Amino acid sequence: MANNRIAGVCYLKVDGAQYALRGSLTVSPDSIEREGIAGMDGVHGYKETPRVPSISADLSDIGGLSLETLRAITDATITAELANGKVYTLRNAWVAGALELDAGEGQVSVTFEGMKCEEMK
Repeated sequence: MANNRIAGVCYLKVDGAQYALRGSLTVSPDSIEREGIAGMDGVHGYKETPRVPSISADLSDIGGLSLETLRAITDATITAELANGKVYTLRNAWVAGALELDAGEGQVSVTFEGMKCEEMK
């Protein structure tokens, strides 16, 4: 029987080390973005512009999680293992944007950006 699970338990790893994934795991693997171009007489086509692939997640502030250590991540391999069996790998990744610790919830939101994100078969 086929696995019908489409959501649920997921894992996030940075250079093989698993982090305590709280929720809100988002994978954005595209390296290009297409935008339609319309003229006064109709649609003319589209343009493509580069974009930075990313993986974002909320992490629980447990097990010695260090914002300093997170901030220092550069040139890492980020792996997102989804409940439906898909695995995405973000290569040559760094932590993007500012890190903010929500002390009331005990979580840190982090975005990793990288050079290439691949869906592993």
